[in-house]
Amino acid sequence: MTNEFDRSGSCILAGLALATMIACATPSASAQEKNHQTNKRMADASALVSTDAASRAPQATRRSAARAEKGPYYVDFRARTAASWGHAFVWYGKTSERAVEVAGLTPAGDTWTYVLGYLTWVPSETGASYGDLDPDYLTASYRVYLNEADAKRVFAYIEKLKASSPVWNAETTNCTGFIGDIAEYMGLKVPNRWQRPENFVNSLKDMNGGRQIVRLSAE
Repeated sequence: MTNEFDRSGSCILAGLALATMIACATPSASAQEKNHQTNKRMADASALVSTDAASRAPQATRRSAARAEKGPYYVDFRARTAASWGHAFVWYGKTSERAVEVAGLTPAGDTWTYVLGYLTWVPSETGASYGDLDPDYLTASYRVYLNEADAKRVFAYIEKLKASSPVWNAETTNCTGFIGDIAEYMGLKVPNRWQRPENFVNSLKDMNGGRQIVRLSAE
């Protein structure tokens, strides 16, 4: 993900310079990802529930009732820190379950794949990446709730989008564009996609008035 770039030679040189700094700072990013993410599609997301639910039963009950009113399913548009501009992705699943699905568009491979992605299209990955499940990296979040029928449609669209997104490019097919497509399918207003992930998610929330319930139009 990046701001809108000047496509001139100076932009290319700037991108290469940035990538060189990233390479120096994170020489083993792909290795970290392999070591820390043994299950990239499903994970026990502790951030979805209280770590001391037993001692907070009344509060947990109230939260469960509130979620049931909003809808038993959700899509959470999220942004996190990264070695470069950050990353935007979505969590989606059922509010009553600890497991969470993750979808986002990232370049497949090591740092140099990311560098090349500033110049052309490179192979992509669309599942969870390193840091997506760590609340310490989170910089922005906008969660909306869905009923079961709408959730089935949205989740099917996300899976279709993952299957039809084989490449990544910093300027054209990036992570904010990916989650922006999901938001647009859900009928949300979508901001300019060429901005930092944190700004994109916050703008998405602001443009939609922070609404928490989404109802899809009839097919």
